[in-house]
Amino acid sequence: MTELTCIVCPRGCRLKGDTENGYRVTGHSCEKGEAYGKNELLNPTRVVTSTVKITGAMHRRIPVKTNGAIPKKLIFEAMKLLDGIELKAPVKLGDIVVKDILGTGIDFVASRDML
Repeated sequence: MTELTCIVCPRGCRLKGDTENGYRVTGHSCEKGEAYGKNELLNPTRVVTSTVKITGAMHRRIPVKTNGAIPKKLIFEAMKLLDGIELKAPVKLGDIVVKDILGTGIDFVASRDML
């Protein structure tokens, strides 16, 4: 039995996932909680945030994030893709920094304008 806290809404239901009986999820107050719990047990995903170097801007680093959730097991490998990247100002919010991270179809994008 795995215990989780649902983060889909502010209610924060305490979920229990039974990995031995078809990944049955209990403790949810809505269908979204059940779906969240099952996904968290079978294929957990996360939005990843970080920074990369930038030259010619008011700061030395610019924040970046994934424009969707990637499988949790790929996070460290995805972060390695940011090593050595150095952007040049100006950069606009949403500009793609790394396209199609590890074949997921998700990109790292700038999460602010930097002039």
